[in-house]
Amino acid sequence: MVAYLLLWVGGLNWGLIGLLNFDLVNTVLGTWPTAVKVVYILVGLSAVYVFAMHKGDCKVCK
Repeated sequence: MVAYLLLWVGGLNWGLIGLLNFDLVNTVLGTWPTAVKVVYILVGLSAVYVFAMHKGDCKVCK
């Protein structure tokens, strides 16, 4: 569940960057650059996890 939440955060952030050139994560956590980096790393790891586990979770792909 946490991985999916982080994917939503990452997807929303990249959509905002692409459409409006607005980095939401950096705006919210910009005063803590380490926290921004940790969020980006967690989003990336979540994407890898969901990709690796997708076949086991997906009813269409089984």
